[in-house]
Amino acid sequence: MTIHSKGTDMLVRLMSAATTRRDVLANNIASQNLPGYRRQDVQFEKLLFEEMQRGGTAKELEQITPEIVTDWETPGRADGNNVSAEQEASLVTENRIRYELYATILRSQQSLVGAEKLNIKISEQNLETTD
Repeated sequence: MTIHSKGTDMLVRLMSAATTRRDVLANNIASQNLPGYRRQDVQFEKLLFEEMQRGGTAKELEQITPEIVTDWETPGRADGNNVSAEQEASLVTENRIRYELYATILRSQQSLVGAEKLNIKISEQNLETTD
């Protein structure tokens, strides 16, 4: 018997998106003094939420991938750069918390699956000894 959850796949995808976001945010911070640079971000959770609001199927949700988007709305400084080091630092912290949350849920889920596998094995052994 194989115990597998689509929730596990989603958690791994969420963690992957958070890792990509971490890299994009680090690039924003590194580019904060580059004239004309426009900050970027990663959209994934928002895309998933929008698809769920539309009543998307599991298959449709599986096809959603993280997208790196350029922020053209936030006003830039005189040099055209729109990176705020304070905002990026805040977003890095928020992203780290999200990643840790996803990882904690995944570990808990794996612990439950491990406990379920152990219960199945014990039940199978009990059946064998009662025969």
